[in-house]
Amino acid sequence: MEKLVYLCWKRAADSIESFRDVLLTDASPRLLQGGVLSLTINVADLGDRVADSPLVIGEGRTIAASVSCWLDSLDGRAFIEQTLAPTTEKLWGYLVTESVPMQYPDRTWPDGAKSPGVTLFTAFPKPDRLTDEQFFGHWHGSHTPLSFEIHPLWRYLRNAVARPLTPGARPYRGIVEERFREIEDALDMERLFRGKAANMKRGMKDVDQFLDR
Repeated sequence: MEKLVYLCWKRAADSIESFRDVLLTDASPRLLQGGVLSLTINVADLGDRVADSPLVIGEGRTIAASVSCWLDSLDGRAFIEQTLAPTTEKLWGYLVTESVPMQYPDRTWPDGAKSPGVTLFTAFPKPDRLTDEQFFGHWHGSHTPLSFEIHPLWRYLRNAVARPLTPGARPYRGIVEERFREIEDALDMERLFRGKAANMKRGMKDVDQFLDR
């Protein structure tokens, strides 16, 4: 099986609520009926609650949703893009390899239900100054375990991008979903860094070793 991640931008005339409803009530059933084996959708529908967050930067200010799915083969992905493209202004697709260094320790909700909590979704390129070995080595070997130490994470899902699949997609190399139990765990900087300024300094210094913020 192969995992695909699509980043979606809604059409300007559509509200985020109507776009979310189309994804959940129309696109999702069509994707599952068409052969998608597993499906996860994140929607940027928190509005003003996150507008002033220093974590919302770059493409994160405009992206409307991410759609992650598993297929037997990426060769059969045409129906996915045909389903998503008419609902979006822009669609970027990626083939990725998934790793879940931290899984939910206490999941109780069924598939198909809205997950509690909030996801901090991040996509980023590899700096030209780093080799693949240096980039993935630091991201996986240093930053991942540090994140568990300094952030109140509930789940951590890490995607290494193999290659873009759609024209115009930026050459990202990493796509990460960091899940928190409560939105305040991500928006309140004191809670995000477990109440320690030193943790913020450690985190930012470590990020700068493998990313160009």
